[in-house]
Formats: sequence, structure tokens, C-alpha cells
Amino acid sequence: MRYTFAIGDIHGCIDPLNRMIDRIAAYAPGGTVVFVGDYVDRGPDSKSVLDRIIAGPSDPWQWICLKGNHEDLMVAAYADSDSRDVWIGSGIGGLETEMSYGGRVLPQHLQWAADRPLMYVDRYRIFVHAGVDPAFPLEQQSEHDLLWLRFPSGESSDYWGKHLVHGHTPSLSNPVTTGNRTNIDSGCVFGGKLSCAVFDDEIAGGPIDFIEVRA
Repeated sequence: MRYTFAIGDIHGCIDPLNRMIDRIAAYAPGGTVVFVGDYVDRGPDSKSVLDRIIAGPSDPWQWICLKGNHEDLMVAAYADSDSRDVWIGSGIGGLETEMSYGGRVLPQHLQWAADRPLMYVDRYRIFVHAGVDPAFPLEQQSEHDLLWLRFPSGESSDYWGKHLVHGHTPSLSNPVTTGNRTNIDSGCVFGGKLSCAVFDDEIAGGPIDFIEVRA
């Protein structure tokens, strides 16, 4: 039996991340872990989160690390001074990220963030940071929707015959599965928990289990 584990928004919360990695390793001897993005901003130690994720897994694990809107904001901040002013000064978490580095974000971390894919699709599921628009084909989804879209409560669709897994929209009541969609952003940085949805790679549909780590 093979599993895929999808981890929600981390936002600089290194201790819950380390405990989650340990919990997943105890759950199965190997598999795929999909991080849906937002590793940085708001929380206390974005640098340590990126250090840990960039270091990668031990064999036989595979990690898929998607881009979140906060990675996109961070990369843009270092490409344009106006964007940096917004990132640092608007309360979205850039200041906390730079403090974790003792100054400026490392160039290699910026490059890693810039290179992240926006989507991961397997046999039965679609993984993105924020969401998709079913009005357009999957291959024609906009970067803005993949990084920024928010679903109204209770909304679901057929998602091209697959189950959609995303974060981005935090709630202390998450993780929640609504029809063919599961939101795994449980507001870890807001005093909630870090959540992971567990999927059986041979079974279509939603999660068979959740792993939750309190912040």
C-alpha cells in the first residue's frame, strides 16, 4: 500500500513541521509528501522551515514542494523595491521572515522559492496552493487562481474527475472535505494546527485519514 501525504500552510512554524515529518515517518515506511506552499511569512522561523524543506527527505520518500502566494510575494519583493515595501510593511509577514534571517533572505532560498511548481497531479488527485477554476481546462488555469483563489463555503465541483487538495484559506475548523475538495489549511500560524491529509494511492477520492499537530 502506497500513500500520499499533503501538508497544509506552514508559515514559519518550524516545530509543528518537524513533528509532522516525524508523524508521517511513523505512519508509513515511504511514500510521497506534497507541501501545498506558504512555507514563509507571519510565523517565527521561516528560515528554518526553508532550510528543513530544501534539505529534503531520506529515501525512499519523495517530497513535492509547491509554490504558495507568500513565496511568490517574497520573490517579487526582492525583484522590485515597491513590492518589497508592501511585503515588509503591510502586515502580511515579510518583516517576520527577514527577522528570521537576521537581515535579507538568502539568494539560494529565493531561487528555490521562485522555481517551485504551481500544481501536482497524480492518478486521482490535483494538489495546488489555493484553488482552480472549473470553468477553464486544467492546463489553462491562471497563476493567479492557483495562488490566490478562495472558495465560498460549501463549494465543490467535479474537478475533471479528480479530488482537489489545497490550502491558502485558513480556518481553525479545517481540515475539511467538501464534496470533491479538501482544504488542509488549519491556521497553524494563527494558533490552530498543522494538518496533513492522507491518501491511498490506489483509491480514488478524498482522504482516508488526517494527521494533526498542534502549534
